[in-house]
Amino acid sequence: MRASGEPNPRRPIGDEICTIGIDLGGTKIAAGLVSFPSAKILARETIPTLPARGGEAVLNDTVGVARRLQNHAANLGVRVQGIGVGIAELVNLQGEITSDYLILWRKLPARETLSQIAPTRFESDARAPALAEALFGAGRSFKHFVYVTVGTGISYCLVVEGQPYAGANGHAIIVGSGVLTSECEKCGTVQDQVLEEFAAGPSLVARYNHRVATPVTSGQEVVAAAAAGDGIAEQILRSAGSALGNSVGFLINVLDPAAVIVGGGLGLAGGLYWESFVDSTRRHVWSAVSKTLPIVKAELGSEAGLIGAAAVVWKRGP
Repeated sequence: MRASGEPNPRRPIGDEICTIGIDLGGTKIAAGLVSFPSAKILARETIPTLPARGGEAVLNDTVGVARRLQNHAANLGVRVQGIGVGIAELVNLQGEITSDYLILWRKLPARETLSQIAPTRFESDARAPALAEALFGAGRSFKHFVYVTVGTGISYCLVVEGQPYAGANGHAIIVGSGVLTSECEKCGTVQDQVLEEFAAGPSLVARYNHRVATPVTSGQEVVAAAAAGDGIAEQILRSAGSALGNSVGFLINVLDPAAVIVGGGLGLAGGLYWESFVDSTRRHVWSAVSKTLPIVKAELGSEAGLIGAAAVVWKRGP
């Protein structure tokens, strides 16, 4: 029998509920054991995603991370109530993955496999951090805000009264993937630009490496190069930030939020990219009332994704 002074492994610590949150993006798998309602991270682990290996390899790594966090919970004497996964794919209103752009799980029994550890729920990796910021971060002061995540990809989420808006099909996150078509009136040239292919992390790397002799491997390195006075990096960041601001300004014009909160690895990097983005956003806002709205970085930083994924289970159940 359990001695009276030993923790009950089937109960949370005090009134807290523990869940595992997994932020599954194109660059990294960031996961944590999170206790609610404090949103305290009791343990965390980050490993590379390496999605080119295929969905099964990524799933095996994700299961390994979840098992290690479950073991940590057991050592603390608490039971994991569920697993929330914020994934860089489209996720419908039923929590089903409906795309295969990056993390190839749609045809795999991913939820069933993870549910062998604890009941599992999927959510978009745009909505999960937006929920975290609404509950615990920079969004607490605003009834309506837009969360923009900029990293390997670019997505957004509208938050209304603390709840991420998913749309009719769960697809209300697309801002950087669709083609923006324009035609020059002078020469007739038609340009089809995809924002992610111009302003996201991998595109910054590709654009920079195309013009220099010493290649880089991350968007943050391009940001650092610009800060060090690299003219090529500066030009790329100005154009990328301007393009991002064009799209976010359009979102502000259409959605009329009280604030814009920006997360993701590149969104939090600061420097010339951030300055160009903010300036361009304000220039593309039509209403004078909205031109001065707050544009701030995610208060929870890089941990917003895993906290939000864990919060999805805490708020909605697995």
